[in-house]
Parts: sequence; C-alpha cells; structure tokens
Amino acid sequence: MELPEDLLDLLRKPSPCFVATTMPDGSPQLTQTWVDTDGDHVLINTVEGFRKLQNLQRDPRVALNVTDPDNVFRYFQVRGRVVATTTDGGADHIEALSQRYLGMPYPGFGGGEQTRVIVTIEADHVNGVG
Repeated sequence: MELPEDLLDLLRKPSPCFVATTMPDGSPQLTQTWVDTDGDHVLINTVEGFRKLQNLQRDPRVALNVTDPDNVFRYFQVRGRVVATTTDGGADHIEALSQRYLGMPYPGFGGGEQTRVIVTIEADHVNGVG
C-alpha cells in the first residue's frame, strides 16, 4: 500500500509514535518510539533483545499511531507487518533520529552497549484523522 503524503509528512517530523505488538500470551504491548520512513515504508529503530523486537520477530503484525506534534487531534493509524529487520546502519539511523527528535547526539537511553535494529514495516491499512 502506498503511504499518503500527509502521513509521510508526519513520518519526517519529530512525531510521537505508539507501536502495538502482541505478547506471547496474545495480550497487547504498547510502546512509544521515534519513527521514520524510507518513502515507501514506516521505519522504527529499536534495540536487539527488547520485548518489542522479540514480539515482532515472533508475530510480524503491528499497529502504529503517528500523531502530529503540532496538532494532537491530527493523527494516522497504520496496520501492517514487518517486512525486514537489519542492524546495518542501525547506529547511524538512531543518531539521525536523535537529531530530529532531540536536536543532539543520541544520549544512549537504556545505557550500555546496544545493537540498534531498523525495523521496516509495510502498511496494509492506513486511516487518517484530522
């Protein structure tokens, strides 16, 4: 599915994003994350071993909510699935996201050594509000 231009605009801004995955017992798991796009897909960056990534590796279905940072009543809901994960470029990607969201180098939230993973999500359904 092609991503609407209004959604692409939000994905290129420091927009709040909430990612829903499914726990092994079927219950939902929700986390806030930074978000990006390659122009065709939604991209998130996470850490190897984190629950969100474990859930997505087991069940690639995902739901996202991306909110306009300037108008919280404008947002997009995206349902889709993970089509790729890679550690290649993961560290550079989190640095670029940190510049976008914080205006500074990535401060290493979570501490210690981290292997960053870029998760590529293909949208199956997109719905915009506002």
